[in-house]
Amino acid sequence: MIFPRRAVCVAVLTLVLIPVTTPQAEARPRKQSQAASVALARHMLAHLKVARSLSIRGYSRKRFQPQWENRRGRCSTRELVLARDGRGVRRNAACRPVKGLWYSPYDGRRLRSEKQVDVDHVVPLAHAWRSGAKRWSQAKRRAFANDLVRPELLTVSHSANIAKGGQGPQSWRPQRRAYWCRYATSWITVKHHYRLFVTRKEKVALTNMLRTC
Repeated sequence: MIFPRRAVCVAVLTLVLIPVTTPQAEARPRKQSQAASVALARHMLAHLKVARSLSIRGYSRKRFQPQWENRRGRCSTRELVLARDGRGVRRNAACRPVKGLWYSPYDGRRLRSEKQVDVDHVVPLAHAWRSGAKRWSQAKRRAFANDLVRPELLTVSHSANIAKGGQGPQSWRPQRRAYWCRYATSWITVKHHYRLFVTRKEKVALTNMLRTC
């Protein structure tokens, strides 16, 4: 069968113009996005005030209460974070998760019980206190403790949260080295937004963690 020359040309052009999507092409936007976030983190870190830590005197978790204030009816901030970070989360009438699957990025553990997980403040409350929150109003401290917008609240394993305590990156880092980049960018983002200062050792530790990106 002989096709008209014009039809053959159209077919050839159609084949030429079809875009070819490869795994490398799909990964490129993600790499560009990560590179942009890391560049922004470095910029913010460079502009954070460097100072000595304030005294822990006067600190208490009560200074940030209600730490888990109620949102959207009966649900507390903690319960909303657990629902956000988990998969297949089921809650009872009081909004408490009774079933689900959670992943702890600090240590790579997958957890199936709400009793095994904690909601971590990426920048611990005690650390924030010594970085400038000591001088805040009670209302601002409460907003910090319940911030669902910034990357300040994260579901992690109970054991990882206990190991971290109130330490900063100069003395504690996630067990998974693959998470250091994300952890450092989150830490810097929170400190920059709330205008909390960093110590010299803390800044060095964050700079080194960003090198793993």
